[in-house]
Amino acid sequence: MRPPGYTEPDQPRIKGPEDVFRLCRPMTEYKQEVFRVLLLTAQHDVFRKLTVSKGTINAALVHPRDVFRDAIRLNAAAIIVVHNHPSGVPEPSREDEELTERLHRSGQLLGVEVLDHIIVAKGGCVSLREAGAFPESDKS
Repeated sequence: MRPPGYTEPDQPRIKGPEDVFRLCRPMTEYKQEVFRVLLLTAQHDVFRKLTVSKGTINAALVHPRDVFRDAIRLNAAAIIVVHNHPSGVPEPSREDEELTERLHRSGQLLGVEVLDHIIVAKGGCVSLREAGAFPESDKS
């Protein structure tokens, strides 16, 4: 539940990976991996951006409990997870794909939809949903 007096900040509505990339473009300049979660309303408006983990030049330790803690507490309808690749290349690693699958399963159990996992880098962005990391029956 949101605190009394809470008003929705003027945040963008997410319609696709390009919207996430525009919102998270500053992450492309980071020298270490940073993993964030965007908390969304039922209309896919971002109402909170949270940093879940800061890592090294090529890794960030992420656990589902950390990703979903505030999503549940703040009653998010859905989330999008985002992390950067300081190398400048947005291609997902096998670890990125495995984490996406684990977060998707966790979200199903918790009732918080994981809409996408976006990797941002100077070379652009990659949507793991579009890349096929989500179950076939769950593609939008």
